[in-house]
Amino acid sequence: MGVRVVEIGSIGPGPFTAMLLADLGADVIRIDRPGPVSPMNTGPINLLHRGRPSVAVDLKTAEGCELVLKLCESADALIEGFRPGVMERLGVGPEQVLARNPKLVFGRMTGYGQDGPMAMVAGHDINYISIAGVLGSVTREGERPLAPLNLVGDFGGGAMFLALGIVCAILEARTSGQGQVVDAAMVDGSAVLLSLFHGLRAGGLWSDSPGTNFLDSGAHFYEVYETADGGHVSVGALEPQFYAELLSIMEIDPADAPQWDQARWPDLKERFAAVFLTRTRDQWAALLEPAEACATAIYGLTEAADHPHMVARGTFVEIDGVRQPGPAPRFSRTPGAITGPPPPAGSDTDSGLAAWGIGDEERAALKAVGAIG
Repeated sequence: MGVRVVEIGSIGPGPFTAMLLADLGADVIRIDRPGPVSPMNTGPINLLHRGRPSVAVDLKTAEGCELVLKLCESADALIEGFRPGVMERLGVGPEQVLARNPKLVFGRMTGYGQDGPMAMVAGHDINYISIAGVLGSVTREGERPLAPLNLVGDFGGGAMFLALGIVCAILEARTSGQGQVVDAAMVDGSAVLLSLFHGLRAGGLWSDSPGTNFLDSGAHFYEVYETADGGHVSVGALEPQFYAELLSIMEIDPADAPQWDQARWPDLKERFAAVFLTRTRDQWAALLEPAEACATAIYGLTEAADHPHMVARGTFVEIDGVRQPGPAPRFSRTPGAITGPPPPAGSDTDSGLAAWGIGDEERAALKAVGAIG
């Protein structure tokens, strides 16, 4: 890939961004703080740390900051996930880093962004997607919102946008010779993910009442149903040809189930629910998954990895006895690869720094003053 990245250790979307880049071939070095670490940062638990060395550097020392600045001299990008102003106070903010390497891309991951009245406020995924309008939209009619794990804010609206921003800025820097700051705010990315729905609303095709629209559980043909054994199936038969196939499998007369008669949706939901209760989840899977009905069984984490389609594609891999999703997307000529399991924090200080040109004597001097662990 020919890209080198300095990752300042953080949680959630920062490590996920670095993992994505490392999986696809970037040379990433992770900077962790020395001393006791959270259990989430040890051993094979945090898969977001896979595929790159972890070095322990004390950024509260002048020598530690100088080391990071030196690493940045040969890097294409830096990733950090602190609140606004923290990197500047440590002495490794954009001004200091770009002075050492004018072509570097300074990737900043925050919840609320680098400015605005909430920029300095603490928060997590559930808060960011709340003010972006996502959580209020993931709601069944008459029920309270259900948080979609931390997939939308941290990973979809955060890490994915930061990764894209870094790659785009690196490409631009190779033309212009100038780096820049990428401000990836989870509130911004999460809002962008709602672009389709803002358009539908503007066109009068989306209601502000959650749970009444065709993609938010309002429609009988885009819904989750329970099966006879307590399992569930998902139905997403939006197009008329797929809806017709679904009705055929369910043995429902199309004349009795007009797809877009919204007044009939509640009654049709009840009818669909009754039909799906007549078979087990796996019986429905055998009928639906090979068909052009846009309907599948619903699987948990462990089951998903064992699904025949996922097995055939090799979607999951095993590294040191831990099954996990492999790199994505897939490239025909330069496929991604997981180069190693997540290391304990700071376990690669010597080897990691040596690979980035920090020699034995310099490392010994840094250890002597407590700048590295």
